[in-house]
Amino acid sequence: MPSETTTVSPQWQEKANDFFSTSGVKLKAAGNIFGEAAKEAKENVADVAERVGSIMRSRWSIFQQNNLRPGSKEAVQERFLSVAASTGTLFRRGISETKEKCVVGKLKVEEVAKKTAQRSKSILTNIERWQKGVASTDVFGVPIEITVQRQQSLKPIPHILVSCADYLVLSGLSTEYLFKNEGDKKVIQQLISLYNQDWTASLPDGINPVDIGILLKCYIASLPEPLITFDLYHEVRNARSSIHAIRNILKKLPSVNYMTLEYLTALLLRVSLKSPLNKMDAGSLAVEMAPLIIWQKEQRPEFFSRYCNFSFKGSSDKSLDRTPSTRSAWDNLSETDANMEASSAIPLDDGLPTTDFSSIEVIQCLIQQHNAIFTDANETTWR
Repeated sequence: MPSETTTVSPQWQEKANDFFSTSGVKLKAAGNIFGEAAKEAKENVADVAERVGSIMRSRWSIFQQNNLRPGSKEAVQERFLSVAASTGTLFRRGISETKEKCVVGKLKVEEVAKKTAQRSKSILTNIERWQKGVASTDVFGVPIEITVQRQQSLKPIPHILVSCADYLVLSGLSTEYLFKNEGDKKVIQQLISLYNQDWTASLPDGINPVDIGILLKCYIASLPEPLITFDLYHEVRNARSSIHAIRNILKKLPSVNYMTLEYLTALLLRVSLKSPLNKMDAGSLAVEMAPLIIWQKEQRPEFFSRYCNFSFKGSSDKSLDRTPSTRSAWDNLSETDANMEASSAIPLDDGLPTTDFSSIEVIQCLIQQHNAIFTDANETTWR
């Protein structure tokens, strides 16, 4: 589990204090606007009444004078009606303006209060996540349990993994060398940024299935701790020849890890069944995926660095080295290949002595014997 601190970082402490201070000022200003509007409304009513009274007195005086003149009765009556109409219009206009100012003032206060409440809830949530070393919206590099908790879904599997799997099942299982061929670096960087900004995002139509496969691999490789946790690394590798032993060991995994591993290997099984078309059988898939699913502390897979130049605090840390900013740390992606040395990308199937064949055997077994190993998992269904 990720370690949690009990104090807010200095950057967030300052940010929070500044926000709540400015929010108080905004609410006070909005209240003053409403108060001034109400005060002005009261003055407007009095002013309108006084003006109407003055006009009425003036018109009445003229009416009395004209009424004494012979032959002016009809003219005076017409003038009186005109004065009454104009006076009524003036009064209604004054009252209408007064009401409008009061409504505007009230809406202003409500608007500011609503925005303040929403923003304060957001900032407090962000503080809590930053205390865990996680940006508020990031998906890549975030402990899997936090990602699933954020989703508040009945399905304890990261949304991005489900999206990738659904996309591939619908239109990508027959793609040659799926999960092996290199993808379009720029497209993959854009997809990483998309999901870090909105974990509920949907994959755009028309994406090459190879790029979706690489995106899925990037997500698995970015996890601070592998799906098969550090504690079970040696135990599961030593049990690679026994389906029964592997099954019992995997039951020790956290529920989120177990369900996600079952879902992922179910997808790989579907891919392997299309191997006559995609040329990726269970063994080939295991070579590609094993180094991302099983690895020791201090031996983090370098796969993700091919597509995103992000530095981890250390392989043994459960959280990443992040500092609050308006821009996601994962958006600091390399725009060119010039900064990446040819040796920085470590092929996973090049036969180097460092290849972990025991881990490859484990993953191959999970793929080929999926239904026998994950007997108590919910049956994986596809869209």
